[in-house]
Amino acid sequence: MGANKYMRESYARTYSSKSPVMKARLVAWHREPTVRRVDGPTNLPRAHALGYKATKQYIVVRVRISKGKRARRKADLGRKPGKNRKEVNPGRPLDYYAAGKAARKFTNLQVAGAYFVGQSGTEKYFEVIMRNMQSGKPREFIRLKNNETQAQQSIEKAAPKP
Repeated sequence: MGANKYMRESYARTYSSKSPVMKARLVAWHREPTVRRVDGPTNLPRAHALGYKATKQYIVVRVRISKGKRARRKADLGRKPGKNRKEVNPGRPLDYYAAGKAARKFTNLQVAGAYFVGQSGTEKYFEVIMRNMQSGKPREFIRLKNNETQAQQSIEKAAPKP
């Protein structure tokens, strides 16, 4: 049994038992801006499963989303532009909207994934993993280059020496 299993169980226990630590986190998160960059992931095994690595290329953003998606239109007598309701697709998961908010805030980064970290009475909190494509080499390019060098080395080994 690896460390990730114990970390997953610990996070699940902290969240499901409604521990004072989790309650304090939620209160602190409520006072923060809607989209906020954080130092590291709260749920490390889940972040690693979505591709997070502790390098400069990856950042973690915590996003607050309002619970509930079916904002029904209220009856109004005449056109009131300030009272227009924005409707969202109830079929889409909330982490999709969290990733969209993060992508609008950090335009130079690409969304790698999002996962749920907590909820209060009116909001849900997600952490979005984002990758900076400009810093360093893209993973696919490195993989292709390594495969080419390995192929070249195997050809050189197989070739007869004069």
